[in-house]
Amino acid sequence: MTKRFQALFVAALLAIVPATYALAQAPDAKPPEGVEPPKLDPTPEPKIGPTEPKLVEPPANLPRPQTGDPKINIDKLFEALKIAPTDESAKYVENRIWALWVAAGGDTSNLLMGRVKTAMDKKEFDVALKLLNAIIDLKPEYVEAWNRRATIFFNSKDYISAIADIREVLVREPRHFGALAGLGTILQELGDEKGALEAYRRALAVHPKLEKIPDLVKKLTEKVEGREI
Repeated sequence: MTKRFQALFVAALLAIVPATYALAQAPDAKPPEGVEPPKLDPTPEPKIGPTEPKLVEPPANLPRPQTGDPKINIDKLFEALKIAPTDESAKYVENRIWALWVAAGGDTSNLLMGRVKTAMDKKEFDVALKLLNAIIDLKPEYVEAWNRRATIFFNSKDYISAIADIREVLVREPRHFGALAGLGTILQELGDEKGALEAYRRALAVHPKLEKIPDLVKKLTEKVEGREI
């Protein structure tokens, strides 16, 4: 009796499995009588995509720029940046370099750059772009105007214009670690991993503790050049 019951149970189970599978393939079909439809989770887990890449930007709150000759000051800061022993000390020096770069535009350009920041915070990128065009026309040697405009172009996926502005930055300040890292980010987005790796390495040669860049260099080195044997 027990063996007969087991045989009937197995036969019933084999009959139910294909019916359930067919129901899963055709969700509009009605389940056969006596067969419960499979329960589906009404709230599937959200898909988590990759983090949107961002360019390196100056911090919101910068220290007061040093007094004295800006060129001498920035040269000394870059020397200190190369030998900074910790991430915290490197960040301290980095912020002072940003402060000198941002303040280098002069009173009129700095006033307009304040309006650029306000416009960007409000996502009014067209307004910010017009202001930056005016600043660049007024003072083309002002590095941060080019750099900020490159950021706007990058955010709008206009990578060609962003790269063109980054080149203008690097012509005027070859040590601009933000522009070098930004160039790496754009080239990586375009699929040029070898070019991205070179740009990131140039950034690290200037700023060995630049946030996130050492990890990117390690990953890209393994991918582009292969793991060391």
